[in-house]
Amino acid sequence: MRAVILVAVMTAVTILLRFLPFLVFRERTPRYIAYLGKVLPSAIIGMLVIYCLKDMNITEAPFGLPELLGTACVIGLQAWKRNAIISILGGTIVYMLLIQVVFI
Repeated sequence: MRAVILVAVMTAVTILLRFLPFLVFRERTPRYIAYLGKVLPSAIIGMLVIYCLKDMNITEAPFGLPELLGTACVIGLQAWKRNAIISILGGTIVYMLLIQVVFI
């Protein structure tokens, strides 16, 4: 029962945070908020890429090859399909197959 209450509260807070900007800025969105809406997604993706690749070791075998191939797969799928879910899922599958099967 406690888990159900926690999930309900987290859901309510998430929904509130999603709709809050629309409630606060009903008439016109300030320029700085519009600017942040344009630049933050790219900045967040960039930080996630850096975080994912920060522990890559290029001095020992496999020399970062699984990470680079997984990243290349994400880039290729995104350029081809223009679908973030397919790109991330495909890159993750390639990376996991490489580290679990190929580069044991």
